[in-house]
Amino acid sequence: MNSQPMSFHRRISHALADGALRVALDRTTERFTLKRAAGLASLPDSDEVRDRARAIRLHTLSRLDEYLEQFDAAVTLVGGRVHWAADGQEANAIVLDLARSHSVERIVKSKSMVSEEVHLNHTLLAAGLDVVESDLGEYIIQLAGETPSHIIAPAVHKTREQIGQLLADKLGVPVTDDPAEMTATARAALRDVFLRAEMGVSGVNFGVASTGSLAIVTNEGNASLAVTAPRIHVAMMGIERLVPTLDDLTVMLQILARSATGQKLTVYTDLLTGPRRGDLDGPEELHVVLIDNGRSHLVGTEVGEILACIRCGACLNACPVYQQVGGHAYGSVYSGPIGAVLTPSLDRGGPWHSLPDASSLCGACREVCPVRIDIPRMLLALRARAVHSGKTGRWVRIAFRLYRMAATRPWLFRRTVSVGRWLMELFAVDGWLHRLPPPLSGWTLSREFPVIAGRTFSERMRDRLEASG
Repeated sequence: MNSQPMSFHRRISHALADGALRVALDRTTERFTLKRAAGLASLPDSDEVRDRARAIRLHTLSRLDEYLEQFDAAVTLVGGRVHWAADGQEANAIVLDLARSHSVERIVKSKSMVSEEVHLNHTLLAAGLDVVESDLGEYIIQLAGETPSHIIAPAVHKTREQIGQLLADKLGVPVTDDPAEMTATARAALRDVFLRAEMGVSGVNFGVASTGSLAIVTNEGNASLAVTAPRIHVAMMGIERLVPTLDDLTVMLQILARSATGQKLTVYTDLLTGPRRGDLDGPEELHVVLIDNGRSHLVGTEVGEILACIRCGACLNACPVYQQVGGHAYGSVYSGPIGAVLTPSLDRGGPWHSLPDASSLCGACREVCPVRIDIPRMLLALRARAVHSGKTGRWVRIAFRLYRMAATRPWLFRRTVSVGRWLMELFAVDGWLHRLPPPLSGWTLSREFPVIAGRTFSERMRDRLEASG
């Protein structure tokens, strides 16, 4: 997770000034939110299913070391090979070594957030390998030279008009904003990629510890081709993406698609168990790269619950902050409420201490999460961590010191309120302050600030007691 040259607040300002981004986000997040509600309504006893899914995820995390060993043994038993990567650099080196040892020149990828997390494409391209993303959204942003802005919809920040122009510029096709025509263009360009690639790289939605199976879900079928047409399949998987049994997997699949896109089930659900064994189709070799990259340090901590995330993206669609600024403003591959917790937790030394501030703490993320992750609680914990470590802004530290000084001295607090009320009334218009001086000007850039009430709560209570006495 590399830091971005632009500060978090500047990225937010750029996002808010982008009118096309607003159109793209409005179109997509609203549609996903409505479809999610309809999808869960079609699931009998949806609350009970969500409770069971949460129990499965938390139970798995509580015994993660045992299930990882079981999964390793099961994958090996069915003919696959498991590689353990402590961090992103080690994970990339494993994939690159596999490619070189098998004389691989062309690689096709299906969607994988963890490969984005460790910047796999950068490593492979720098080594001279030809790497092509096959998920339509990932393919679009690869052509644009950008990064994903949403967990399930990588190109959500682009309008269909922008995508049509991009395809015309990069592929030499006529400009169109018709989704069917653009999809047909991408399909034609990618078909030969699947057939010529020697290695397919995929993510893993869930690994089944008892059988060594890999569950990969898509709506485009690209993953099915990426993992079966090439002779080598490399599956990249965060160590937390396990379920104990196939029965547990069925529970997770019931809520994953409904929470992500509103579907009862994704169009393609591949359950892969080892490489081909006497079959005509399928890879000759299966390699599973288990990636830690800071995850093991989170288990059992105050933010460890974030590892229960199933990457549905529902919290992004529901978040009023994400709806305004999109994913790129967060500066990391994981955006929205989940990213505001996961990114600074995995990379504690990075420039991410401001991400937890990008929340109104309205609780919408917790409400829509299919496994009921308490994201607001963890955002508060990370804010407290930033304060204790001295990473908050200078003006914030000064403000809280002054508040503490006043709050612990009742006479000073009353005097401060009195002076503050007088100053506000001097500059207020109809009871509101439309412009505040720095550093408070950040508040009034986009909204008004209410003046202090004419009488405080303490004053009103005193008057009531005197009147009743």
